[in-house]
Amino acid sequence: MIILGIDPGTLVTGYGVIESGTSAGAKTGKMRVIEYGTIESKRITTLPARLKVIFSRLSSVIERAQPDGLAIESAFYHKNVQSTLKLGHARGVAMLAGILKDLSAAEYSPREIKRAVVGNGNASKAQVEFMVRALLDLKESDKKLPDAYDALAVAIAHAARCGNAKVS
Repeated sequence: MIILGIDPGTLVTGYGVIESGTSAGAKTGKMRVIEYGTIESKRITTLPARLKVIFSRLSSVIERAQPDGLAIESAFYHKNVQSTLKLGHARGVAMLAGILKDLSAAEYSPREIKRAVVGNGNASKAQVEFMVRALLDLKESDKKLPDAYDALAVAIAHAARCGNAKVS
């Protein structure tokens, strides 16, 4: 099973594609990275233009990786209502990119993701990154890619939920 994990944001959206389970390139219970990265739109001034970039870049990832489904971090509530609304827009265009390609979409809360990857729903960002790198055999930490590591964690949580991977 090939899974696209997404950590949505209007300034930086992380994405990560993994293969897990018994698909052609993965051994049973093992996961491997197909690709991961970030979509940055910090220099773009308008929200609609940022959303267009997120949509088009994720559409390109879907075309390249041909995932079987996508998993996305669910919305959480900020004290700032505007930030919450903007996050909702980013989540919407990310899901739309997948739905237009007939991908099923699953949503996971930050706590569910941390529990699936680390075994503790209150894990720190550093603990999540450490476990993602360990589970996917990523040797080097790239300080520029925390959102990509979060997206890989979303994909790992989905693989665990689907029973296609062993975690922790």
